[in-house]
Amino acid sequence: MQSAHNYYVYILECSDGFYYTGVTNNLDKRIWEHNEGINKSSFTYNRRPVVLKYFQRFQNIDDAILFEKQIKGWNRKKKEALFNEDWNEIKQLSSIRKNQ
Repeated sequence: MQSAHNYYVYILECSDGFYYTGVTNNLDKRIWEHNEGINKSSFTYNRRPVVLKYFQRFQNIDDAILFEKQIKGWNRKKKEALFNEDWNEIKQLSSIRKNQ
């Protein structure tokens, strides 16, 4: 029997207003690493401090990675609708993009 794991897809707002999306198995540690600047080549290194705007927990890493990739393709408005859990807005923004 496979044990349950916790994986998190998260979105950070950087000090310059950009959003960063990632996946981790330790959310608190990962946010700390972003804010401490552990990795100088990280997208967030020169955009600190960062603030957690959204996260979702997954038990399967493959599901988490798929959702992370999906979000990375979203525009700013759609991500902000996700922060507010505005599913109608997310659907509307999705249909607009499909029709373009």
